[in-house]
Amino acid sequence: MQNGTSANGAMEFFNLKSMPHITRVLDRNQKIQPSILHVIGNTPLVKLERIPKSEGVQCDMYAKCEYLNPGGSVKDRIAYRMVLDAEKKGILIPGKSVIIEPTSGNTGIGLALAAAVKGYRCIIVLPEKMSDEKVNTLLALGTEIIRTPTEAPSDSPESNIGVAKRLVKEIPDAVLLDQYNNVCNPLAHYDGTAEEILWSLDDDVDMLVIGAGTCGTISGTAHKVKERCPKCIVVGVDPYGSILAQPDELNVSDVQMYEVEGIGYDFLPRVLDRKVIDRWVKTDDKGALTMARRLIREEGLLCGGSGGAAMCAAVKAAKSLKPGQKCVVLLPDNIRNYMTKFISDQWMEARDLKPVITNDKIWWWNSVVTEKMVSPISTVKHNATPSDALAALQQSNRDVVAVVNDKGSVRGIFSADNARRRLINLSGSLSEDLEKFLVKKYYKVDLINKTTLGAVSRLLDIAPYVVVVETDISSHIQKPLGIITSEDLLKHITTNKPMNGH
Repeated sequence: MQNGTSANGAMEFFNLKSMPHITRVLDRNQKIQPSILHVIGNTPLVKLERIPKSEGVQCDMYAKCEYLNPGGSVKDRIAYRMVLDAEKKGILIPGKSVIIEPTSGNTGIGLALAAAVKGYRCIIVLPEKMSDEKVNTLLALGTEIIRTPTEAPSDSPESNIGVAKRLVKEIPDAVLLDQYNNVCNPLAHYDGTAEEILWSLDDDVDMLVIGAGTCGTISGTAHKVKERCPKCIVVGVDPYGSILAQPDELNVSDVQMYEVEGIGYDFLPRVLDRKVIDRWVKTDDKGALTMARRLIREEGLLCGGSGGAAMCAAVKAAKSLKPGQKCVVLLPDNIRNYMTKFISDQWMEARDLKPVITNDKIWWWNSVVTEKMVSPISTVKHNATPSDALAALQQSNRDVVAVVNDKGSVRGIFSADNARRRLINLSGSLSEDLEKFLVKKYYKVDLINKTTLGAVSRLLDIAPYVVVVETDISSHIQKPLGIITSEDLLKHITTNKPMNGH
């Protein structure tokens, strides 16, 4: 990958105007396309009606529907552009090279799409946080997948970036296209996304609102739009828990885990150019995912959670615009990636992003969970071996064992299903650290929160068990008490049913 270079040899990464460009005619389409890769781009710009009106926004708002790209996201654009560029430079050799990329999923799907069409072997490295739908899409495209711990910082050898860099050194003919540092990332949007927006609105854009992930989308689009429409205000959207927003707008106490995928990072990618971003808006999970559901229900736009974050920020920012002015919000990916996540009411309820549904007609629904309803499970220390955990599992009559730290606070779950899947993996071995076998994405309730059986029942709709813990208020130790399964709940409500119960 080569960047633009000035006369004196200094690197000018964002001298996009002087770089080689790929232009497309925007007012007509071919009747037949040579491959699915040629369908990337030319996504529609759709006027929004119900949400702007209900939120008191006076300007005209438009959604750039990037989720209608063939791979389901805006990242199709950069994936194809990076592949074309690498082939032109002889970095990628058909029939020989292996594409490896760390990603939150969508760039991986875009690269997998290109690899499937062009015949490359493709290995995608992504954090465990990312949805199963993304994983299954990648597998369907013939991609090899390696998962990494969500909590691993970007500079850790255990992170998706660290693992990808290691694999490139270990696998012959491997190529890291590196979306975070590849100028083709912003260039794809400079040539494509921005041109489409400007063409659709006759070079008259007052505000552009885009979520910041790798930041190539916002940087490349903003550069071109500001060249032709200098009045345009560019708004960057960054979730709490990310450091991409300008430092003076970031409260470090707000750094936290967040559920929305595809936006935010704990480092500054080279493809981020803060100079073209006029304003930052921070978003949280509740606002973003609730707004994504509204975009689906009220506007018919089948977008993902990062689109909800962008729309949430756009509603706030666009209130400064007047009637007749134009605000464009970019919706990066589609509903397919999140069918078992924020599209699920139970998933939202489990994270306090949506109230648990009420059912006053069922006698036990509002009853509070107590310790006597819980089936106890065995525990092992975090420094135990997988063999120790497996032995504890076999001695108990449950399929799970709680793994605790030195203070007795739950650290994760060792389950038969997860251990089986880990051992099926060629790299899986009982000689590994127990940490590699831990399930950290599980549903739990805390007795101090007085969780109802109705809430537990909703969780059991989407999980085989619910872990019950009790947090000590003074020490904050989260002691695992056991689990509740559908069998446990059924036994409780059938043996304790009152005479006049329903």
